[in-house]
Amino acid sequence: MTASPLIELNDGNAIPQVGLGVWQTPNDVAVEAVRTALEAGYRHVDTAAIYGNEDGVGQGLRASGAPRAEVFVTTKVWNENQGYDAALKATKDSLRRLGLEQVDLLLIHWPSPSRGLYVDTWKALIQARKDGLARSIGVSNFEPEHLERIIGETGVAPALNQIELHPRFQQKAARAANEAHGVRTESWSPLGRGLLLADPVVANIARKHGRTPAQVIIRWHIENGLIVIPKSVTPSRIRENFDVFNFALDADDLAAFAGLDDPDGRIGPHPMTAKF
Repeated sequence: MTASPLIELNDGNAIPQVGLGVWQTPNDVAVEAVRTALEAGYRHVDTAAIYGNEDGVGQGLRASGAPRAEVFVTTKVWNENQGYDAALKATKDSLRRLGLEQVDLLLIHWPSPSRGLYVDTWKALIQARKDGLARSIGVSNFEPEHLERIIGETGVAPALNQIELHPRFQQKAARAANEAHGVRTESWSPLGRGLLLADPVVANIARKHGRTPAQVIIRWHIENGLIVIPKSVTPSRIRENFDVFNFALDADDLAAFAGLDDPDGRIGPHPMTAKF
């Protein structure tokens, strides 16, 4: 069985570079999606409390028969649960729903700067790691100034920062800021919510390699050193999205992808102005 490459984190742990995302996947569908992915060779699943499918992810993990020690599970603390005590309680609630004693990675889902609680929430995640509730801790959707503040006030850098990132919105400045702090970058919406699959540049690269548009986009993330969590609930596509380790993009392909970058290419909310 093909295995995903591992990316080393700044705390000494390692994360499989390709995982399954389960955003907008109902509980019952998540069970089968996770089981299918783990049977196909995935060893990394990314969920969140707000997704409402932690129960299904846990059921899928158990149904797959994959040893718990081999599977990297990520979940996230939602904005309404920010603050020290609330975040610790939310973490324990997530573990209960997942049916796990520990997650491999616990993230703050958004900085939600209007709440002014992300530093206290980060301190809660540091405590959660000390208490053995999470092996690694990190953030999601943090801008460079948010990173600098939590590191400056706690001395602890996140293991990774999960941000919107795809060929139409390549986030080079954010990636450089992450790297400057030793923080890995993970891509959410790595396929641009499917909008990039019909792009003629992507289609040409896919034809050249005899691959699907999704496969060459996932390969682009891999070759840029990014951790990538494509979402699908279709068994054939789940397997297809993992079949990306036996080909490589060349310099012409990478140059063509570079030309797709657009500073206005963001699809999701902006972390500074998101109203939730």
